[in-house]
Amino acid sequence: MRERTEPTEPAEAGRDPEAVSRFVESFAAQLVEAGMQRMAARVFAALLASDSGALTSAELGEQLQVSPAAVSGAVRYLSQVRMVSREREPGSRRERYRVHSDQWYEALTNRDSIVKRWAQTLRVGVDSLGEESPGGRRIAETLAFFEFMEGELTKLMERWHEERARIFGP
Repeated sequence: MRERTEPTEPAEAGRDPEAVSRFVESFAAQLVEAGMQRMAARVFAALLASDSGALTSAELGEQLQVSPAAVSGAVRYLSQVRMVSREREPGSRRERYRVHSDQWYEALTNRDSIVKRWAQTLRVGVDSLGEESPGGRRIAETLAFFEFMEGELTKLMERWHEERARIFGP
């Protein structure tokens, strides 16, 4: 039996729970279409929509009507891709899960390190197959694309930090 929890902040108590739920499910569905795991997408969207940006497992479970195990698996994935972090409630053993204010930057930065590893492997592939072979050319083109994206992503992230500071302050 799940413990009943009240909304964590007064502002959340005044919101239309049905409207919040529709947003969470709609955004989660779009994240799933883009390749995110379904439960991770739902947990992420719920955290993103919360006023505090942080909820406990029980709060997430109640809002999404899912088990603590489902929340735990989703949070594990979201933590690995640096979209959420775990934190302890002061004076409590309960953990809260917090969405990062710069979650997209963190997620893309994490992907950037993956792209760098792929590029290293692709270089070995080009060397192994030879750049003149059909497979080698395809791998070389993939490598060139990743190298291009890596450079552009770095510039894009710098521009985003400037834009974010301009819009939201330092």
